[in-house]
Amino acid sequence: MQFASYLQNTLGLTRGERVAIMLPNILQYPVVMCGIFRAGLVVVNVNPLYTARELEHQLKDSSTRCVIILENFAHILASVIEKTDVVHVVTTGVGDLLGWPKSVLTNFVLRYVKRSVPSYKFERSVTFRQALRSGDGVALNTVDIGYADIAYLQYTGGTTGVSKGAMLSHRNMVYNVQQTIIWQADAYVGDEPIVAITALPLYHIFSLEGNCLTVMAQGGENVLITNPRDFEGFAKEIAKFDFNLFTGVNTMFAALMDTPSFSDIDFSYLRVCIGGGMAVQPAIAKEWKQKTGMAILQGYGLTETSPAAVICPMSSEFTGTIGLPLPSTEIMIADDDGNPLPIGNVGEICIRGPQVMEGYWQRPVETAEAISPDGWFRSGDIGYFDEDGYVYIEDRKKDMIIVSGFNVYPNEIENVVVELDGVLEAAAIGLPDERSGEIVKIFVVRKTESITEQDIIDHCKANLTGYKRPRIIEFRDDLPKTNVGKILRRELRD
Repeated sequence: MQFASYLQNTLGLTRGERVAIMLPNILQYPVVMCGIFRAGLVVVNVNPLYTARELEHQLKDSSTRCVIILENFAHILASVIEKTDVVHVVTTGVGDLLGWPKSVLTNFVLRYVKRSVPSYKFERSVTFRQALRSGDGVALNTVDIGYADIAYLQYTGGTTGVSKGAMLSHRNMVYNVQQTIIWQADAYVGDEPIVAITALPLYHIFSLEGNCLTVMAQGGENVLITNPRDFEGFAKEIAKFDFNLFTGVNTMFAALMDTPSFSDIDFSYLRVCIGGGMAVQPAIAKEWKQKTGMAILQGYGLTETSPAAVICPMSSEFTGTIGLPLPSTEIMIADDDGNPLPIGNVGEICIRGPQVMEGYWQRPVETAEAISPDGWFRSGDIGYFDEDGYVYIEDRKKDMIIVSGFNVYPNEIENVVVELDGVLEAAAIGLPDERSGEIVKIFVVRKTESITEQDIIDHCKANLTGYKRPRIIEFRDDLPKTNVGKILRRELRD
């Protein structure tokens, strides 16, 4: 209530305005998110590790006026703020955690947020504590928000390389939470409280819906893991809890099992384990079941579907399928003209249900291309039904690369690389990788021989988030193209 009052009364933000959250998994995130909703505003989730280029696009595209940011990343915002509509900044740091429950103040969390970084004071900025004090005792005006109103602008990559904001309404999110709860059915024993390990970032739609919102809706507890890349600290932290819900991606399962302290974790309370974001490898699923006694249930969805659309039944073992449609969800396997195909035939996975987004923010053409007049969302993913109605993924989107569960669109990588003086053309593809599922490889045609591999590495480091950066660079004299000059990534993959 205090933070909502600050946004509404102190800042004067009005119904429907966008507020960006640029935080890792710390307690401020759910407080800020709920405050934004209470004030009748829209959440714009931002990866706190974004480069200046990525951040500038998202803030400008959403016309965001207020940002809540971990002070460690304020220098990135400072470098672009003058090019955006942002006029209000709320910074937060380790000091703002004081006063929260002691269990949160672990050395594991403190190691993450106490990194030495420059201190930035924006023209119109306050700390999180100051914002709460400003809103304390000030009445909140009731805002009439309905199911059709936008709750989140959740940004996703586009095949054109331009990140688009998926408009997820309150209706979309409420329905998807309820669909997930119904799917879980009686997974938990009696009055057993839900204790979820929340290591995937809350700014990602999978963790946002599957952990944050769904667990809160059931009165459960999210154990926030601020830095899951510190796997030893991660393992030691969750060993303190009797958790019964675990969500992750293939790379997380693999790395955690390879951590010495993994053997100290008690999995006897685990009731639900969901793998999403990327395909879970059979060998990893088999090892996880052997070590924890719990099968990884694969699920499928997209940012545009809030995200859950298909998931394996609770009684399933790992078989490679992504499961069955959630309640009130229709799945169609369609041909190129949008017509349904018979069972066993491979085609595009199309989704219709209350969790399908309202459209792309200020992009009517792209919205019309993605959603048919009768409500079918064209996923671009290729799959088929078996005789029992289970859905299988045959192939990902033609060119999309999936790195540790995150979508990476080749055009964005290519656009960055060709900005470098001396580069004529570039083409990005994904290559299999045991650790992250896929890695990015970039093919480069140079204008001048003086361009080196290190030049490209440095340029990408300055302009792309870590998981998007090419790991392999290959120089070529030319790239394969169609008759009209379109680069053939398929031939590069082959």
